[in-house]
Amino acid sequence: MPEYRFNSPPGWPVPPRQWKPPQGWQPDPSWPPAPSNWEFWIIETTSAAPAPNPPQPPERKSGGLFGGKKRLEEENAQLRQWVERLGGMDAMRIAAMTEALHVEHAGLQTAIDDAARRLNETERRVVQTEETVLLQEVGVYEYRHPLSDAVAYKDRLAQVKARIKEMARKGQAVVGATNWQVNGSAAEGRKMVRDFSKLMLRAYNAEADNCVRTMRPYKLQSAIDRLEKVVETIVKLGRTMHIHVHPDYHRTRIHELELTADYLAKQEAEKELIRAQREQQREEEAARREFEREKARLRKEEAHYRSALAKLMKNGTAAAESVDELKAKLEEIGVAVADVEAREANTRAGYVYVISNIGAFGENVVKIGMTRRLEPEDRVRELGDASVPFRFDTHALIFSEDAVGLEARLHSELSDHRLNKVNLRREFFHATPAEVRDLLQKIAGQHLLEYRDTAEALEWRQSVATGTALPT
Repeated sequence: MPEYRFNSPPGWPVPPRQWKPPQGWQPDPSWPPAPSNWEFWIIETTSAAPAPNPPQPPERKSGGLFGGKKRLEEENAQLRQWVERLGGMDAMRIAAMTEALHVEHAGLQTAIDDAARRLNETERRVVQTEETVLLQEVGVYEYRHPLSDAVAYKDRLAQVKARIKEMARKGQAVVGATNWQVNGSAAEGRKMVRDFSKLMLRAYNAEADNCVRTMRPYKLQSAIDRLEKVVETIVKLGRTMHIHVHPDYHRTRIHELELTADYLAKQEAEKELIRAQREQQREEEAARREFEREKARLRKEEAHYRSALAKLMKNGTAAAESVDELKAKLEEIGVAVADVEAREANTRAGYVYVISNIGAFGENVVKIGMTRRLEPEDRVRELGDASVPFRFDTHALIFSEDAVGLEARLHSELSDHRLNKVNLRREFFHATPAEVRDLLQKIAGQHLLEYRDTAEALEWRQSVATGTALPT
C-alpha cells in the first residue's frame, strides 16, 4: 500500500515527515494561498534514513482520519504532546525563516564580494592627488632633465610646445581607423573618425593643460599617472573605431610635464638664491654705512683735537703735559680710523654669533651666523623683528679676522644637526648652547672670551607665567 506525505504549497513551512493534520487544523493566515488544484497529498517515492531517536507521531488506528470521538480526543492529545515536543508550528516557521536567512546571507555575501571587487578595481584606477599625502611623501626633488638655469628650461619648453602644436596640426596626436564606413560611405566614415578623434584630443589636451597649469614639482608623478588614465579611457571609448592617443604625442606631453616641474623647481631655487643675495647685500650695505658713520665720527673728533692743539701751539702758553695729551689722543684716533678702514677692506672679518629663541623654536635650537657690523647686536635685534614672536638671546659674539671661515667650520661640524637640510642658507641647528660652546672652544680657542649657556628668554618666560604662551 503506497504511503502518502503532506505536500506543502510554495511559501509554506515543510512539516516533519509522516505529519498528519489533526481534525479542524487550518493553515496560518500569514502563509500565502495554495495554488489552485494543488495536490496536498502525494505518494512518498523515497524513504529517508531515520534520524536517531526521532520523535514519532501517534500510531493511527483503522477507521480513517475522522473516526470515533473518543479515539479522536486521544489522538489529539497525543498530537498536542508531539507538536509541543517539536516546537509546534513555531518550529516550522523557524525552519522556514532559517532557510530564508540562509538564502539572504548567501545573497549578501555575493553582494559584498562584488562590492569588494569593484572597490579594488576603483582603487587601482584612482590617481592619488591629495596634496597633503603627496607632501608627506615628497623627498628632495630630482631633476628629470638637468639644465643650467630657468631660462634654459623656458627655451626648451617653448620647443616642446611648438612640437606639440605641430603634431596636432598634422593629425599625429590622436589617430583612428582608416577603413570605417557610415551607410556604406568610406568618406562619411573617415569624417566620423576625424570628428571623434578631435573630441578625444580636446579631452586629452584639456587634462594635460590642466596638469601643466597646476603643476608643482612634488605632484609630477601624480600628473603623469593622471594623464596615463586619460589615455586608457580614450582607448576604451574609441575601441570600436580604434581611436587612441599616438604614443609619440603622449611621450611629448609627458616630456612637457617633466620640463615644467624642472623649470618650477629651478625657478624657486633661483628665487631663494636671489633672496639670499639681497639679504647679503643689505647686510653689507648696513655694514658699509656703519663704517662710514664711524669714520666720520672719528674724523670729526680728530679735527677737534687738532684744532685744540693748534690753538695751544699758536698761543705759546701750552704746557708740555697738555700738548703731549692731545698728541696721544690724536694718535689713538688715528689707530681707530686705521682699524675701521682695515675692517672695511677685509670682507672676511666680522663677528660670528650664536643665538637662540626658545619661544619661537624651542630650547635645543640655535642659529649660527656672521655679521660684519661694527655693532653685531644690531644684527641680532634685526633678526628678532616682527617675523618672530620673541627677541633672540645672544649666547656668544666672537670676533675673527676670518669670520666667514669660522662660520663655515661651525656649520660643517653641525651639518647633521641642521633643521633645513635642503636650503643650507637657513642657519638653524638642533643643538644646545652648551654643545656649541664646546665646539667653539675646540675651533675658536682664544677668540671665545665670553659665553652664556642659559638663555634669558625674558619675554617668553613672562608670557608663560601669565598664561599667554605655551611652554616648549
